Amino acid sequence: MSSDSLSPEAAILVRPSGPLRGTVKVGGAKNSVLKLMAASLLAPGRFTIRNVPAIADVAWMGELLEHMGVSVNRVGDVLTVEVPDQLTPEAPYELVERMRASIVVLGPLLARFGRAKVSVPGGDDFGHRPIDMHLQALEELGATFSTSHGYIEGRAENLVGTRVLLEFPSVGATENLLMAAVLAQGTTVIDNAAREPEIADLADFLNAMGAKISGAGRSVMTVEGVTELHAVEHTVIPDRIEAATYLAAVGVAGGEITIAGARADHMSMLLRKVGEMGMEVNPVVDGLEVKVDQRLRSVDVSTLPYPGVATDYKPLFVAMLSVADGVGIVTENIFAGRFRYADELVRMGADIRVEGHHAVVRGMAALSGAPVRAPDIRAGAALVIAGLAAEGETLIAEAHHIARGYQDLVGNLTALGADVSYA
Repeated sequence: MSSDSLSPEAAILVRPSGPLRGTVKVGGAKNSVLKLMAASLLAPGRFTIRNVPAIADVAWMGELLEHMGVSVNRVGDVLTVEVPDQLTPEAPYELVERMRASIVVLGPLLARFGRAKVSVPGGDDFGHRPIDMHLQALEELGATFSTSHGYIEGRAENLVGTRVLLEFPSVGATENLLMAAVLAQGTTVIDNAAREPEIADLADFLNAMGAKISGAGRSVMTVEGVTELHAVEHTVIPDRIEAATYLAAVGVAGGEITIAGARADHMSMLLRKVGEMGMEVNPVVDGLEVKVDQRLRSVDVSTLPYPGVATDYKPLFVAMLSVADGVGIVTENIFAGRFRYADELVRMGADIRVEGHHAVVRGMAALSGAPVRAPDIRAGAALVIAGLAAEGETLIAEAHHIARGYQDLVGNLTALGADVSYA
């Protein structure tokens, strides 16, 4: 069964496993490659993007670009994107509703064509995430928007650089603004910009195209507008969330593994936290060595914008805390409602009490296998991880969510010695 084409009926079966041993290689960052694909809309020509994971979200973004008139082809982990001189700057509901990342086509379409029609996006089911910040930021450059019949229509006859202060360091708003500003007249200063490694990867991609961006990875970014850009070749940075997933797996199951491709400098706060839990993590050439030879200790965890603990890490922490020694309090500061998977872990015997933005997790010696449902990408992966420490069988339904962000999670865990299979 291909990991990038799972049906909604797909399920993953997990039996207790451990200790894990071996090497697993992480692929390119999902949260980067989707934005690089959107950025290719800024210039005609042939783009070559390497280290691209074979995941559903990449396939869907490819379909979205093809709907606009772009040609997208993949051979192995290399994606070729051929962008014509003229496009149809529209993103329809049936494509956008699959994933929220689709909204990042708005900035490049407005910058290059002066207009865009994009369906109000869908995506993971973990609460409301307004896109008002995206629109307000683009309006400050001179864009205008109207919303009707489920679509956002934007116009931008002449984007002009200015200082934009973001209310919150939103990754998506920073990306949309960055891709619009590169072709705007004059200078744009983005204050309170998101600082994630994926933002820096996008900036590197745009600079290679001929943009003039400085300050990527810092809270203030400066963009000097240029009149045109050109196609480039680029290699995507490794996926830090995928790396964290394998960290969590060995944390739950024990053992000693090497995560090839993982970058410690992209995961500093995460590594500090798992170190406090008793995990031994050492950087090696092109990767991390991870060793766990005892039950983890509970810690408190709070999600924060980068370089803090990413909200995508949180389900993995909750899975680890479910079998750690002690009590940990997990606080969600980014998205409301992102504890919906806690009920699934409780079905497996976890002791979790959710109170608003907080979850109190009392570690159990072991969990109990049960039928559960994956509500989104990272929560689904966390349920698979929890199943490694559950007596009996854990059946995770709706595993197609997991395939949106992981290239063959089942195969990679199996190669490390886990008892995981498609059901």
